[in-house]
Amino acid sequence: MKPRLNRRAALKRLALLGAGAGALTGCMTSRAHRLSLSTFSADVTVPLGHGMMGGAWLSKSIADPLEAHGFVLRTSDGPVVFVAVDWCEIRNDAFARWQTVLAEAAQTLPERVMISAVHQHDAPVADLEAERILRQRRLAGTVCDLEFHERAVRTVAEALRASLSTGRPVTHLGMGEARVEKVASNRRYVGPDGKARFDRTSSTRQAAAIAAEEGLIDPWLKTLSFWKDDEALAAVSFYAVHPMSYYGAGEVSADFPGLARRRRQAETPGARQIYCSGCSGNLTAGKYNTGARENRGVLADRLYQGMAAAWRATRRAPVADCRFRVVPLRLEPRQSPGFTTPDLERTLDTETRPFQQCLAALGLSWRRRVAAGRPIEVPILDFGMAQLLVLPGESYVEYQLAAQRLGRGSFVCVAGFGDGATGYIPTERHIAEGDHNLDDWCWVAPGSEARLLAALEQALQVESGPQSGPR
Repeated sequence: MKPRLNRRAALKRLALLGAGAGALTGCMTSRAHRLSLSTFSADVTVPLGHGMMGGAWLSKSIADPLEAHGFVLRTSDGPVVFVAVDWCEIRNDAFARWQTVLAEAAQTLPERVMISAVHQHDAPVADLEAERILRQRRLAGTVCDLEFHERAVRTVAEALRASLSTGRPVTHLGMGEARVEKVASNRRYVGPDGKARFDRTSSTRQAAAIAAEEGLIDPWLKTLSFWKDDEALAAVSFYAVHPMSYYGAGEVSADFPGLARRRRQAETPGARQIYCSGCSGNLTAGKYNTGARENRGVLADRLYQGMAAAWRATRRAPVADCRFRVVPLRLEPRQSPGFTTPDLERTLDTETRPFQQCLAALGLSWRRRVAAGRPIEVPILDFGMAQLLVLPGESYVEYQLAAQRLGRGSFVCVAGFGDGATGYIPTERHIAEGDHNLDDWCWVAPGSEARLLAALEQALQVESGPQSGPR
């Protein structure tokens, strides 16, 4: 684990990043304790023939582009970067590479770069070590193209760098929320036989899965916005659902969240619209989506309506500054059959199916990262009246709801799909009930729930003591 810098050391390190750093951090100028914001966007669409969803298939055509949208917020402690990326996941050393390159562009520290993948499945997973493992063994599977990944990260960094000259003062914070109707449902539902089932996927035509209740979801879309007096500068919307209507045929697409975000952007050309998927490892649109192609537009409209309603409901409050914190989170690798290092190595030696090769390489990448002592990070941008935090991997919705309870009335906005190294992070209840979605794409051991809840308490600065966890 890299040593944590105290504030004085961190500021000294910021000053050494370049002669112009003082003008960017705000804390070294006459405009101390005043926030300013710049926004950026970039195209990060994969080329044809690129691995999709971790190598499950290859891209064949472009239905609509993949984009990265973000902001640089200059605070009294230095710049903070936030970016939402239309990729499935960014994991391990790929995640670290994004942090390093974007931090250099913003003249800040890598840990102050917050990254959230939107998690569309017609999009790539980035894991550089997994790809190197596959290439070294000359296997057919491919997770991501290393050269394209580097170009994409640098394209985003250039957009970020160019935005710095356009920073505007932030005088107010906006907070609005609205219910989204008929989009999210839980994978878990109770079947006609009274038993829990977990087969409500992103699309389904099973009558029982459609008829069952939505289950545990967070129906609220939250929008956190930044303002200069009466002028909106940026709006970040958060909603918890797997963002897929149909996928897997090789079309590259930002799916229904991309359509909804672009529609909102057209309505607010002066304010950057950013969309984040919340903690939705166990949430899909399955109850309301049969997978028919026309449903993409239907789901996009329902999400758009929620975004527009949250915007109308926004209330603004003066803001002078904010604080950034990051909490280390150590999760253990899974030890069940098929997930140990010998099992993963054996899979790579014998497996001929490309996606199974990719899954084994992703598992080894995570285990090597843990062995190197690099924890997951849980970052939080704290405005006092509101918080923005990013949770790792496919955290289940229970953790988002727990964060909101721990916020004790504050406006807590949770982005999921941060560092994707973990895959699913279920609750102990899901493990006990036999959630079969955990048969793959879950690389963390049981016991992760308690550790993630403890990290949430620390991030939200909750005094230790009995707290209600996921239900």
